[in-house]
Amino acid sequence: VHLDYLDAGANIILTASYQATVQGFEAKGFSREEGVTMLKRSVEIAREAREIYHDRCTKDSSDFVRNERFRKRPILIAASVGSYGAYLADGSEYVGDYGDAVTVQTLKDFHRERVKILVDAGADLIAFETIPNKLEAQAYAELLDEEGIETPAWFSFSCKDECNVVSGDSIFECASIADSCRQVAAVGVNCTAPRFIHGLISSIKKATSKPVLVYPNSGETYIAESNQWVKSSGLAEDDFVPYIGKWRDAGASLFGGCCRTTPNTIRGIAEAIYGKVQDKCI
Repeated sequence: VHLDYLDAGANIILTASYQATVQGFEAKGFSREEGVTMLKRSVEIAREAREIYHDRCTKDSSDFVRNERFRKRPILIAASVGSYGAYLADGSEYVGDYGDAVTVQTLKDFHRERVKILVDAGADLIAFETIPNKLEAQAYAELLDEEGIETPAWFSFSCKDECNVVSGDSIFECASIADSCRQVAAVGVNCTAPRFIHGLISSIKKATSKPVLVYPNSGETYIAESNQWVKSSGLAEDDFVPYIGKWRDAGASLFGGCCRTTPNTIRGIAEAIYGKVQDKCI
């Protein structure tokens, strides 16, 4: 799967660790050691895919990409860290309501070990994804500082409209927390309907001068009770690639796709950024 995305033109591939936690593995009957090993393996697999891709691109063959800029682009491994709600697996990362018992300290204690494991495994970045509220953003910021983690991170929020994350917290306030964290290299949104992206870019840029990243979903809605994605009312949004230029003009500089998007989405984005790529490394 990683190679499919690299062949499509991805600069950054995310580890398959979004919903993976030691606590979750233990709840499924694995030992703590097995859980740690699997978390590390998510980074190792992504690193192996990058090595294979580089080998294919540098071999003496007519198969490599003719577009030199495309072929020599940097490729980074981002360790995916899903929210506390992703661990609960009840859809709460799409609403951000953890209840009054969950505090900043609760969230720091929950995420601490996983973040350290992923960093130690050799990830280039930490992708704190689908953040549903400012409580969790604050926990991440404090955790990075307390642990002295130097690996750069991005904070990416899940939003319900052009101004607010799914919990109802202001995206401006959430982005401001990210802006104040030294280790955060970029701020943005993911798993958000494409129709909200342009307005969110403007809202985020009011809070930070850091690079803005956007990787929307297909515009569908996730129904936690049935574990299904359903079409949202209104226009179909599954093909948002034509808007990449407008989003770039609005101030975003990193682009991708989240739920219900595919390597073809990334291929379209790469072509929008680099121009038409005729060949790929195969």
